[in-house]
Amino acid sequence: MEGAKTALYEQHVALGAKMVPFAGYIMPIQYHSINAEHQKVRESVGMFDVSHMGEFMVKGNDAADFLNMATVNNVQKLKVHQAQYSAMLREDAGIVDDLLVYRFEDHFMVVVNAANRQKDFEHLSAQIQGDVELIDESDNFTLLAIQGRFAPGIVQSLTDMDLDQVRYYWFEEGLISGHPAIISRTGYTGEDGFELYISNENAIPVWNAILEAGKAHDIEPVGLGARDTLRLEMKFALYGNDIDETTNPIEAGLGWITKSAKGDFLGRDRILEIKEKGITRKLIGFEIDGKAIPRHGYDCHQGDDVIGHVTSGCWSPSLDRGIGMAYLAKEFTPVGTRFEIDIRGKRVGAEVEDTPFYKRPY
Repeated sequence: MEGAKTALYEQHVALGAKMVPFAGYIMPIQYHSINAEHQKVRESVGMFDVSHMGEFMVKGNDAADFLNMATVNNVQKLKVHQAQYSAMLREDAGIVDDLLVYRFEDHFMVVVNAANRQKDFEHLSAQIQGDVELIDESDNFTLLAIQGRFAPGIVQSLTDMDLDQVRYYWFEEGLISGHPAIISRTGYTGEDGFELYISNENAIPVWNAILEAGKAHDIEPVGLGARDTLRLEMKFALYGNDIDETTNPIEAGLGWITKSAKGDFLGRDRILEIKEKGITRKLIGFEIDGKAIPRHGYDCHQGDDVIGHVTSGCWSPSLDRGIGMAYLAKEFTPVGTRFEIDIRGKRVGAEVEDTPFYKRPY
């Protein structure tokens, strides 16, 4: 099996994880059952190794202006220790990647998708002007995501910091079980929790400390399979499935992070044009009839017409029904609209749903 190994590879193997190649790494897809791991996060707490993600440091006097031009959200509005969800575009407004931007006292950190790491670094490097230094630190970080209703208490037990003061999409720098960490109240599951950026040499002791601290809540490691079903229940976009360079943020439902009023950024002219003319399709969430499972690429029909295609789909463990996301022609996107999906030559009924599909009960 080819691919880079995270600092926790041996721990995953020892725990019986099924390891698979993913975005250039060998990652745990599941330890037991994807459904059981999914429900563990929804009902209690789980921990993910997501060290395959990329981390770029952006330094220099012009770093804020540079990132404001390179990304769609307004970096200038970020306060120190605040993070924001954003994206990078091509000139034609195709999405290069979605990402997180973290503001520190004297620099920024940009967290990108693993599969896009090299492409993103080259894309950003080509835009550098002024006093800007871009450094790829991805190989130096281990990233752990502790997610679920008991996650805050578990992480709190390992630090002297008051994590109640760390709001959603804010972060602090402190110690976790005595080891330096960036402690970020973010995640990709829809549950409360933290993502911890730590150095590789501290990965194993921090991983073990969290598992030990979480024993009272039967914490378990969770693989990327459940991470996918969890994010889909929230209608969180997955790059390569729901968004890519052929999609723009307006049709993808990411207009809320696309701040065209902030001033110039790469792709802004095309965004303004799209807003003026209107979109022709839209990314929607849907529920499917019966027990069928929709998959990426399946055609969507209204009568004899193909009106779009499925981008992501799964059997929802939380809702016990088939759900998915699809780009549909705009006139078919209102909630309640019925359509059909071609699943291996058979038409199966579906309906546009309000999203997120799952709403946190606490």
